[in-house]
Amino acid sequence: MRLVILGSGTSFGVPQIGCSCAVCTSTDPRDRRTRVAAVVEAEGGARLLIDTPPELRLQLIGAGVDAVDAVLYTHEHADHVHGIDDLRAVSVRRGRLPVYGPPAALQRLGEHFPYIFDDRVPRDPATPRPSLERTPLESGREVSVAGIPVLPLALDHGGVQVYGYRIGGLGYLTDVKAVPPPLVERLRGVRLLVLSALFDHPHPSHLSIPEAVEVARAVGASRTLLTHLTHRFSHAALAARLPAGVEPAYDGLVATF
Repeated sequence: MRLVILGSGTSFGVPQIGCSCAVCTSTDPRDRRTRVAAVVEAEGGARLLIDTPPELRLQLIGAGVDAVDAVLYTHEHADHVHGIDDLRAVSVRRGRLPVYGPPAALQRLGEHFPYIFDDRVPRDPATPRPSLERTPLESGREVSVAGIPVLPLALDHGGVQVYGYRIGGLGYLTDVKAVPPPLVERLRGVRLLVLSALFDHPHPSHLSIPEAVEVARAVGASRTLLTHLTHRFSHAALAARLPAGVEPAYDGLVATF
């Protein structure tokens, strides 16, 4: 299986609007960070998309991904869902697309995007809308999604519940404040771990970079990628200071597991 990092940036994205710092004006393509998303590809060809950020159309085109079989949502924040309309092109080609995630998050998607999920909203025959079918997941209960085993894990994001996912040898956890010991145990054995990491100092709803490194050590994956990165650190500067086995993700990175 392989993981494609579609986006690795914080909710502001990098470069950030109105900022002329060294990272926002960097010529290193790894410092251009769109909002967080990823694609998991199984050997048989099945693809799972994780989140639908605002840049989704450009991300999928840039990665050469022309179809997905299902969507996993981590939570309902704007930087993770506001590209949902780009699923029109996917569902028009394949038919109804299943989307999975935390029950509360899927409910709020229906409230925020009634033109997609509420059949009472009149349809404009001239403008297709995404054809999506929501399936809430239970934390801690493994399910098969497009033939791929998916274990959802409920975590805290500063008072908002988010789901991280264990997908075979991959652990994918973004927008988390902490990873308690029982969930570390559920992640043991993964070969590839993806963790969000914000600043050097603590944050009320995200792991800091030092905290993410400690989680990586506790889980023990052979390779850990840090995502949801800000403009505080360039890719090169952050890579130089991280311990062996931990590295910053970047848009377009492909990793096998």
